Formats: sequence, structure tokens, C-alpha cells
Amino acid sequence: MTTIEVFADVGCPFAHISLHRFVARRAEMGRSDVRLHVRAWPLELVNATPMDPEFIAEEIDEIRPQVAQDLFVGFAAAAFPSTSLPALALEAAAYGVDSTVGEAVSLELRDRLFERGENIADPAVLADIAAAHAIAYDPTDLSAPERDHREGAERGVIGSPHFFTPAGSFFCPALDIGRNDEGHLVAASDLTGFEAFLATCFT
Repeated sequence: MTTIEVFADVGCPFAHISLHRFVARRAEMGRSDVRLHVRAWPLELVNATPMDPEFIAEEIDEIRPQVAQDLFVGFAAAAFPSTSLPALALEAAAYGVDSTVGEAVSLELRDRLFERGENIADPAVLADIAAAHAIAYDPTDLSAPERDHREGAERGVIGSPHFFTPAGSFFCPALDIGRNDEGHLVAASDLTGFEAFLATCFT
């Protein structure tokens, strides 16, 4: 079993795209022996302020037609969580069960937010996910995402998503993202970078 670590925020749209692209390619290759271990990179701790729902909505509106027409179909800015820490804590608790449950919950949290328009800071939503996967979970214990944040900083994480493979580290390898002179996001699929990244995952 090969484990690919990735530090990401559950509310980061770029991580949502990258994880979906990775999982789709893994399925095409039939490589169920390669697993994702998604760690917390809480942007509200990194930036010392909560993520702005309207800013995220603007990013999604700009990047979706460029690189992700198949994603963000149910996103609702009004349901964007005021904090990602409880969801990230649940993600960590899921990995405490095993890697299969951990990865499934990590992807489900993002799908509930970006594809189903659910507030993943809502205790009822988190409790539903925890119960469905038989996870023992204390929503008040935020120590796991806080530890991941400290470790990520020590390891040189520069943003969300930042992947660590057996051969090196890659920041947002699926996308080439910048801003134009008007400040709008310009995004393209980074096919060369993504293939180079995948080559280090599926050896």
C-alpha cells in the first residue's frame, strides 16, 4: 500500500478539484493500492481569519467554466461553514479508523459542501457522517487539525492542496492558477505537471 499525504482545507475549491482528479485517474488505472491521507491545512489558522464565503463563491464562479465544469454543481455560499476545524477534526478521526474510512470521509465532506450545498460546520451534518461510518468523534476536540497545521508548517507546506509523494512534494499539481491584470482568476489544467506528479504516485 502506497500512501500519498496531502495537506488541504476542506473548504478549498482547488483541493476539491485536485482530489477528484486524483481519484478519477486512480480508478482509470485500477490502482486501489494507492491511498490518500488527507491532512488538515486550516486556512483560517494560516491566515488568522475565517474563510470568506463570498470570496470562495467568486473563485468558484471564475474557475468552474475554465477547469471544473463537472464540479461545484450544488455549491451555495450561504451554506459555507464559518469554520472548517470541526470537519477537519472529523476527517482526522475517520483516519483513526483506517485509511479507507478516512479517505471516504474526506471526500464526502467536500462533496457535501461543494456538490450538495450542505454546511459542514453543522453538528447534525457531522454527526450524520460520523454515524454512517461508525466513527467515535468529539466535535469539541480540535487538537488534530491544530497538530496538522503545526506539522505542515514544519514540513514546508505552502498552501492548499500540498501533496507529499515518495519522490517529493507538489503544490496544487493539477492546476495552473494565476490572476490577470483585473485581478480575476485565470486557471488551466496543468497536464504536464499533473502527469509528473502522478508518475511519482503510481510507480
